[in-house]
Amino acid sequence: MRVNYNEEMKKIITNLREVKKSLLLHSCCGPCSTAVIEKLSPFFDITVFYYNPNILPKAEYEKRKDEQKRLLDLLNVNFIEGCYEPEKFAIAIKDKENMPEGSERCKECYRFRLEKTAQKASEKGFDFFTTTLSVSPYKNCEWINEILYELEEKYITKCLPSDFKKEGGYLRSTELAKKYNLYRQDYCGCRPKNN
Repeated sequence: MRVNYNEEMKKIITNLREVKKSLLLHSCCGPCSTAVIEKLSPFFDITVFYYNPNILPKAEYEKRKDEQKRLLDLLNVNFIEGCYEPEKFAIAIKDKENMPEGSERCKECYRFRLEKTAQKASEKGFDFFTTTLSVSPYKNCEWINEILYELEEKYITKCLPSDFKKEGGYLRSTELAKKYNLYRQDYCGCRPKNN
């Protein structure tokens, strides 16, 4: 049975009191974070965690990071950068490097980045953690939320389940990316096939 993750998110938000809770939001890039921040900022004090060692080459990683920071400065949202560890990412997806987009390679990628997010949320005492990944129509929302729930138990910190692409979320992210004139990459993060 498919779970409506946005309904789960709404239940959590409804149960919040008037004081905003802290949220560590893993973000893959500025464009994907736009609509998510817009949707969640009325309810949470958001800090964006930019942990994306899957992005190659390093120049592309830096370009996306700079755009993320530029957006957050405009929105007055806090920022934490994780370590750029492409060698650790390569180990995490070993034997899956040549699998296509949407395969088990992607699931391992989600797990690798979200585990670091949950660790950071637990270390820093955030009330919740989640990710912008589900805003993309190319990402497997079931896998993302399954991993979030697993990590919630492992790190004893609350996850915020979601499917941010629904209810016009992906369309809104593209509108806001245009509004803020954000660089939009043409591949997720792993090295493009022509490199």
